[in-house]
Amino acid sequence: MTKQLMDLVENEDFEMFVILKKAEKRVAKNGKQFLAITFQDKSGEINGMYWDASDDDVEKFTAGTIVHLTGKRESYLNSPQIKISSMNLPNPDQHLDREDFVQSAPMKEADMKSEIDQIVFSITNATYNRVVRYLLKKHGDAFFEFPAAKSNHHDFEGGLAFHTISIVRLAEHIVDQYGDIDAPLLYAGAVLHDLGKTIELSGPVGTTYTLAGNLLGHLSIIDAEIVEAADNLGISQDSEELLLLRHMVLSHHGLKEYGSPERPQLLEAEILHDLDELDASIMMMKRALNQTAPGEFSDKIFGLDNRRFYRPNTEE
Repeated sequence: MTKQLMDLVENEDFEMFVILKKAEKRVAKNGKQFLAITFQDKSGEINGMYWDASDDDVEKFTAGTIVHLTGKRESYLNSPQIKISSMNLPNPDQHLDREDFVQSAPMKEADMKSEIDQIVFSITNATYNRVVRYLLKKHGDAFFEFPAAKSNHHDFEGGLAFHTISIVRLAEHIVDQYGDIDAPLLYAGAVLHDLGKTIELSGPVGTTYTLAGNLLGHLSIIDAEIVEAADNLGISQDSEELLLLRHMVLSHHGLKEYGSPERPQLLEAEILHDLDELDASIMMMKRALNQTAPGEFSDKIFGLDNRRFYRPNTEE
């Protein structure tokens, strides 16, 4: 079996084909340019620095490029890092498929589409259903291709739809457990809450923030999309249902310092915020622990206040 990035142990020399998930040109203190790179394959990702990069290197080693990498796995500030010995483009006769290197959602796209269709069917309120259908039709292709984030959680192809499905599955259990929850509102908010990322982010490969993403953010983007959808569907801007749906997406980050213009003021909005946090946190922890040996602590997880998590020896 061919060894992959996450199979490497510290100080192990290797050579393999990987894809550049990220390749950012930077300038060192000595004035020379270098590339800050994130190498990726199906097993995971590791960072590395390509020092003294020429203009030709910057032009050819871009995000989404498959390269033949020779180097050593080392550690820097308690995090794995690749020391690059050489990095070259594949020979023309080496036909390599990007899909063999890119991480993707643990569900097939067809299965995610089918489950989203069932979720939409369960949104029985006419206003919520019409708005959700309108926006999914408008952004549907990107919704099933984009990651849910540039980094941290669900930052893989199809991550946006998979994250959404995970939240709705959790929400269905909450609805079953507790009474007096507006299920259609909760499900509609869950489907729409991150849909603005199809505009905020550039796409699944070499993901960056767009100009709209940097200036507006996905909460305000999707709120504007909801307003536009309502106008086109003949739904009054003063409709209480529309205001509730807008509140769901505008408050889902929970705190103003985290980007929400308002804190949750609906039971369903608080549930959506909590489930969003839960799903993102679990995904970040699982990724870190999958790269941690039993009996050891994980690397620091930036999205979880730089905490480290222990993987017990008792795991089988």
